[in-house]
Amino acid sequence: MAERNSTTGDDTSGEPGFSSRRRLLRLAAGGLTLAALTAGTVGCDDGAVEAEDPGSAGGEQPKGDEKKPRDGATSGDGTAPKPLWTRTTSAETYGDNDELVVAGGVVLASGSPLVALDTATGRQKWSLPGGVVPGAPLLLGNDTLYLAGSRYDGTVTGYDPASGKETWRSRLGQGYRQPRPIAVDGTQVYVIAEILEDDGSSKTNVIAALDSTTGRIAWKEQRDLGTVQNGIHAAVRGRHLVYTDFRKNLTVRDTATGGQVWTRKTAKTNYGFFAVHEDLVVVPQGNVLQAFGLSDGTEKWSLKSSEFDPFKEPAVLEDVLYVADGARTLRAVDPRTGKILWRSTSLADAGLQVPRQYVKVGDTLFGATDLDTKGGIIAMDAKTGDVRWTFNDGSGDHHAWLAATDGERVFALHGTALHAIPV
Repeated sequence: MAERNSTTGDDTSGEPGFSSRRRLLRLAAGGLTLAALTAGTVGCDDGAVEAEDPGSAGGEQPKGDEKKPRDGATSGDGTAPKPLWTRTTSAETYGDNDELVVAGGVVLASGSPLVALDTATGRQKWSLPGGVVPGAPLLLGNDTLYLAGSRYDGTVTGYDPASGKETWRSRLGQGYRQPRPIAVDGTQVYVIAEILEDDGSSKTNVIAALDSTTGRIAWKEQRDLGTVQNGIHAAVRGRHLVYTDFRKNLTVRDTATGGQVWTRKTAKTNYGFFAVHEDLVVVPQGNVLQAFGLSDGTEKWSLKSSEFDPFKEPAVLEDVLYVADGARTLRAVDPRTGKILWRSTSLADAGLQVPRQYVKVGDTLFGATDLDTKGGIIAMDAKTGDVRWTFNDGSGDHHAWLAATDGERVFALHGTALHAIPV
């Protein structure tokens, strides 16, 4: 085990950029502490969400709107399909893409209690009364669901997503608070945790690698004074752990040693969202989309949009990079070269919002929008970007839409409402 206390890297200069209401909530939520997760406690506790009878809620329109299609539902090729089922959940989301996940035949929305619903029927399969630390991700890897610990002993716990049973546990130690898993690969789980001072406060934090089999600490590195453990987005590719934060840092570390490979300031990172493909990390910075080599940080390619039309959150699905800009132009890009495969104005033509998250099933690209008005779940032709239909539950809830898929259904979370949409 290698342990270091170096303070090099994770530059903290610069001011955080403008944040939307949900992302400001997410930052504030980072300071909250929930009750400790009950190790191995699984079942239908009193606080669990009761699943409705399948079909009782699926596809229902709001009262007084039975005869009208949903706003935007008839754009493109036709009308959005009715949900197979709809459930009210315990979801407490802050707009991050990893707060709704599918694995082991269940769909989970971040909340307290954490409730697993059967993907086919929507019925509850298990629940964890302690729930999820607000703003922390639901991290999946190695057939395990890793959850942040709210205890002051540095505990991180892994569960079988199919059954909810605890299968893995690791501890950073008593000197650390609320370790949050941020990424996972075949051998290690990567976490960030606050370092506790004698008076119970925290001014610094560490990033660490935990063995995904034994739970032992492989390495840990103290980050610079002023860095925070919130607002982290991370991914792993081979020997490289790449992450961003709200301080506009883009940092790459060696997964074997924890040593910093390189770091750079980013002008604008759209709240830290980026995409990784093979040996490249693709970062939106205002109206410039840049790809950097993971090994050395050198720019490999870039794209520009109009001056006042910044790029939004990117995603790489099946070797294609999808990204929209402020003018509601959607692009499909070869992530290796930056070559534009197609460009579509269908979102703007239909008066729809720009997606902030994407999932793909077959030849259909699904986008989940940030705000509710003129948005929701948008189904598009993955080869052209043409809009086929949009789904909106008509609730007017201010929360961002989130999407996930098991290949047979697209799950759409909006506030506390979870819909299973056939594809």
